[in-house]
Amino acid sequence: MDPNRQLELFSDAPAALPPAVPAPAPPPAIEPAVVATLPPPSLPRNARWREVATPGQTIGFVLQRSRRKSIGLTVNDDGLQVTAPNWVTLGQIDAAVVEKANWILTKLRALRARQRHLATADTLWQQGGSIPYLGRRIVLELNGAGKTTAFSGSPFKPRDGDTLSLALPPGADRHRIRDSVHAWLQQQAAEWFEQRLRHFLDANGLAIRRWRLSSAATRWGSCSSDGNIMLNWRLIHFDHDVIDYVIAHELAHLREMNHSKDFWREVGRILPGFERSRDALRQHNPGSLPLI
Repeated sequence: MDPNRQLELFSDAPAALPPAVPAPAPPPAIEPAVVATLPPPSLPRNARWREVATPGQTIGFVLQRSRRKSIGLTVNDDGLQVTAPNWVTLGQIDAAVVEKANWILTKLRALRARQRHLATADTLWQQGGSIPYLGRRIVLELNGAGKTTAFSGSPFKPRDGDTLSLALPPGADRHRIRDSVHAWLQQQAAEWFEQRLRHFLDANGLAIRRWRLSSAATRWGSCSSDGNIMLNWRLIHFDHDVIDYVIAHELAHLREMNHSKDFWREVGRILPGFERSRDALRQHNPGSLPLI
């Protein structure tokens, strides 16, 4: 199912008939856990981050103005996205979020649970745990004496067994370890993707408007008709050929905004022999990494 879910409004259901026999008292309600709603790694052009207090918790969301006629609420891999006409006030937008808070939080909890389950399925966030980085397995080391994260190997040509030393004490919580590793991986992704993008743009006489990292759970990349490209930072788990394929795929959309034969011909022109990397990538879902 597509994780991008547009809010749907349903008419009220008819009231249920009272039971013939009194029902047993329900168990005490369990207070639902607070859902972290954090800004994505970067915001789309002309978008802003906004937060509103609701009865359950504060909900953060990406707000973008558009020419649509009504307020739209969508839960996707970056959280809640709200699109609203220019004439709608911030107060009206906040009121819409408050009104649909239960729906929003239900969708966000389901999304976060899936992401947590998949993303940690095969990684030990502890001393000696290993993660895939540019097609190799590197080992985590907790170094409380260190001041910054340090990598023992060549930054973009790792070997199996290279060490990623984190400035964390040996008993650090796994969430701190995971967050530190993710921060380093995203930094590496930003640098490497930038280099490869520039290589292919220069080699093919192409230009883009801008690019940014994404954390989508179902898409490796995207390209808009106005030349904005997004690349999933989790691609940094794969080897160089796979990353080059995704970049070539998105750049091909600058000339062919479809997946026609002409599009695939363009991909092949930018990156001959891309088929092997495409087939390898099809076996993986962004939200399930690191699993390789």
